[in-house]
Amino acid sequence: MEGGGTEAFPDLGKHCQQPDCKQLDFLPFTCEGCKQVFCLEHRSYMSHSCPKSDHNSRKVIICETCSISIETTGHGGQDEEAILKKHQNSGTCDPQNKKKPICPVKRCKEVLTFSNSSTCKTCHIKVCLKHRFPADHACGRAASSPVSVSVTAPASASGWWNNKFLAAFASRNGQECGKSGGGSSASAPGNPSVKAY
Repeated sequence: MEGGGTEAFPDLGKHCQQPDCKQLDFLPFTCEGCKQVFCLEHRSYMSHSCPKSDHNSRKVIICETCSISIETTGHGGQDEEAILKKHQNSGTCDPQNKKKPICPVKRCKEVLTFSNSSTCKTCHIKVCLKHRFPADHACGRAASSPVSVSVTAPASASGWWNNKFLAAFASRNGQECGKSGGGSSASAPGNPSVKAY
């Protein structure tokens, strides 16, 4: 039974053509490159080491002068440098079409111009105004330093609010929140409760 199927149903399914598998698969996959039949486990190009895995692939090179992409798959094995030279001599290569630099932060597509860019003072990378702070563009030097100014400032601010809260809490003298006057609290005077409304 080399082709596939069982004795009762010889046309049902096919055997995997991977040399160490030969599994009978009732829903076989035919490789687009080498045209052989494989099971689910060996259907990808990498899993069966397909010699024609790049049969549908397209390769392009980018012109440094005008930032245009030139496809190299249909040029019959020509060298990339020869294709670029031919493009530059064709008259379609225009340096004014060169793309402007974009922000290097991941997933940011902002074009960097004179008015909307900023250079980080710690890592010296040019980024857009949205990502100008070290925490926004994952600044290398700011992440490596153990203490940062942006970390210490909120800590001192939160300490100020805590002190103000504790002073107001101590001035209550056992009165419950929301009640005016000298009503007594239900809790013990030494252990006041704080209620949020």
